Amino acid sequence: MKRALFIGRFQPFHNAHLLDVKRILKEAGEIIIAIGSSNEKNTLENPFSYNERKQMIVNVLKKRQIKNYKIFPVPDLYNDKKWVDYIKNKLPSFDAVYSGNPWTLRCFKKYDSKVEKIRLIKGISSTIIRNMIIKDKNWEKLVPKEVSEYINKIKGVERVKRAYSKK
Repeated sequence: MKRALFIGRFQPFHNAHLLDVKRILKEAGEIIIAIGSSNEKNTLENPFSYNERKQMIVNVLKKRQIKNYKIFPVPDLYNDKKWVDYIKNKLPSFDAVYSGNPWTLRCFKKYDSKVEKIRLIKGISSTIIRNMIIKDKNWEKLVPKEVSEYINKIKGVERVKRAYSKK
């Protein structure tokens, strides 16, 4: 069975991420979801903690009865080789790396991993969503219902706005 690594920050997990998970699972029997910047929280770029992001993903995948995944934290190490080595040594083995981040793909390609660039969907990104939250726009339409409910429950909107105001 083929195992894929899908790596991202998921700040927050959105509709395009869900489509990516479904597409990746069509190509691989199992998916490892690596939550990057797991050591970051309460900042403008990383407002949600690792555990909050993990819970968002679990809520969404459980609702859709997607079971063949595992989630792991991946901290920022500020050294490309150490970061790739950390992932290869601490996470289960994988056959291919999926990401929309050019830096991530370059890192893994440089250290001999098969890489697959995910198709980005115009108008949907975590950055766009966070900016919509700041501007009181309808961000909820870009995330699964379970994510918007969870963000509201943990007062995530207020946290994103507070991080922006400190900028």
